[in-house]
Amino acid sequence: MPSNLRPPFLSGSGPRVFAHRGLALDAPENSLLAFLRALNAGATHLETDVHASRDGIAIISHDSDLSRVAGRDGLVSDFTLAELHKVDLGHGQSFVSLGELLEAFPEARFNIDVKSDDAIVPTAEAVLRYRATHRVLISSFSENRRRQTAKLLPGVATSASRSGVIRAVLSANLGAAWATKRALHGIDAVQIPVRFRGISLVTPQIVRSIHSAGCEVHAWTVNDPAEMRRLLDMGVDGLVTDRTDLAVALISARA
Repeated sequence: MPSNLRPPFLSGSGPRVFAHRGLALDAPENSLLAFLRALNAGATHLETDVHASRDGIAIISHDSDLSRVAGRDGLVSDFTLAELHKVDLGHGQSFVSLGELLEAFPEARFNIDVKSDDAIVPTAEAVLRYRATHRVLISSFSENRRRQTAKLLPGVATSASRSGVIRAVLSANLGAAWATKRALHGIDAVQIPVRFRGISLVTPQIVRSIHSAGCEVHAWTVNDPAEMRRLLDMGVDGLVTDRTDLAVALISARA
């Protein structure tokens, strides 16, 4: 994709380092502290997830429930933002809203995975309120959620949904450039697992095909430096990683 056609979210040279739920080595995932740690470690982008609270606010959380991160029963959607603020996630952290995250880090770029249908409008409202359309990318496994959220945020960057990734990978493997381009029409990036059920999804042919369609390739979730090096040699544009520290050190050494 020519640099002058890239959305602001993808401006600047790569490789890009996407901090997967922040840097959670000594901080709870998806917390303000984890994102601060990631930025301090050199992350170029922050990856996160949103659900909706009972009072209709976009909440930063990967899971729909509180059991894994807080050790208690209940769904995110069962609680108000005020109630979620009181949940102890450790290290003095609690749940935060997308708006609070955008406000806390006014220059940071956020890759936002919209996890539920009821989070579509609250996500768009938060992004618009903080005038952050230029520094977010909207993603979702659901094509419907991706489209609906993007429709509320004209000009926002988006990545392919699960169905879009499947179509793009299949057409790339078949060498059908026209089909790959069609599958990725209106898409800025393909964020793809390195492997799925033992099958390699990030290969030189697939990377070349997606690039030819005008999209970036971001591989997830990559924590091993040797794997990072292999993917960067292949030409991927970004690494989604739990280990921002390792990815930044590797990229700096390569430079």
